[in-house]
Amino acid sequence: MFSKILIANRGEVAVRIIRACREMGIQTVAVYSEADKEAFHVSLADESYCIGAPPLTESYLNQNTLLTLAKQTGAQAIHPGYGMLSENADFARKCKREGITFIGPDHKVIRTMGQKDAAREMAKRAGVPVMEGSELLSGIKEAKMAAAKCGYPVLLKARAGGGGKGIRLIETEEQLPHGFESVRTEAQKAFGDGELYLEKYLQDVKHIEVQIIADTEGKVIAVGDRDCSVQRKNQKLLEECPAPVLDDKVRRKIYKAARKLVQTIGYTTVGTIEFLVTNDGQFYFLEMNTRLQVEHSVTEMTYGIDLVKWQIRTAAGCPLPFEEEDLVPMGHAIECRICAEHPDTFVPSCGTVEMLHIPGGPRVRFDSALYQGCEVPPYYDSMLGKLIVCANTREESIRKLRSALSELVIVGVEQNRDFHMRLTETKDFQDGTYTTACLRGKYDI
Repeated sequence: MFSKILIANRGEVAVRIIRACREMGIQTVAVYSEADKEAFHVSLADESYCIGAPPLTESYLNQNTLLTLAKQTGAQAIHPGYGMLSENADFARKCKREGITFIGPDHKVIRTMGQKDAAREMAKRAGVPVMEGSELLSGIKEAKMAAAKCGYPVLLKARAGGGGKGIRLIETEEQLPHGFESVRTEAQKAFGDGELYLEKYLQDVKHIEVQIIADTEGKVIAVGDRDCSVQRKNQKLLEECPAPVLDDKVRRKIYKAARKLVQTIGYTTVGTIEFLVTNDGQFYFLEMNTRLQVEHSVTEMTYGIDLVKWQIRTAAGCPLPFEEEDLVPMGHAIECRICAEHPDTFVPSCGTVEMLHIPGGPRVRFDSALYQGCEVPPYYDSMLGKLIVCANTREESIRKLRSALSELVIVGVEQNRDFHMRLTETKDFQDGTYTTACLRGKYDI
């Protein structure tokens, strides 16, 4: 096992990793930008170092600085958290070259599954259903031919897309030329890769993902599923585990498909396979996240397993000592992402947290790096924390969530608590039938 880990991230996820390491007896090295010098993760770690100015490229994404610091501090491994460098194949390759363990899969796997067109081909090879779509598109003419073959509406997707960027719904042929150029420009700017392809767009589907853990000996375990259908601009806002209204026969098929894909690509540590599921039980591979997910917490609450610890253990070569059937759900968990944005307009917010009250009680968890008096800077992701609850039934869990939301107080920074209160009282959410379209039309708030 590692004796020291450098955490190449900030905020809530850095705090989450530090806590897991402390419980495992592992020392931690935190990094921070000049804007984060008073951040909670800085004081929580055993060692902390400023690595640059506030812009990400000058601090948290500075690969050479991170690697140099890891060697200077004697860290044997780097945990990238999520976002940042967590799915950067070049950084994972550099870590390996320098003899530092990247807590994640091999860089070749990251590169393959990070390119959505290549990931589709791997899914096909593993016998996993994929959505009807195209190869990489050379231009507008080829895009029009592919869209006509699939039938509108279609989704234009960047090969290297992520985080809700590089994706656009195209409902008519007239929208295609502008959409094509817009997505290509956005993708080139965000990912340095303007290659695009398209897929048939399915309306009113469930976005279901399967949490997996794989060790270096080839054992792959599916640790339940999550419903992530509540999304705004392809960004998840609420997740629950297990997915409501998912047929158990379909659930077993999805788990089998996820395990098969993981075995086909030779994956290790934790990861997530994402699917779209139709009302009639058909499912299609969407993408793979080769990292820890923001929503891992709901799975932990449901199954009583620490995914961060097992991510670290499997990265260190420890075999999984349990089987999939040993994991029994202990209720139903729901997670709300509390973000620094206006609850009606979604305009981002920043400032000083003047007052903070965190809800409590049995099986209530708030993963955050907030404290009273802390600054929320304008440079980074808007997520302030995650409110997670778990109860014996989904109905109880919804009541517990609404109770916890009503207790949450954050003064000084606009946040979206009221949005979640409104969402969770809608009929579609109450009965679990909501889909990826739930925030469009009548819920477009």
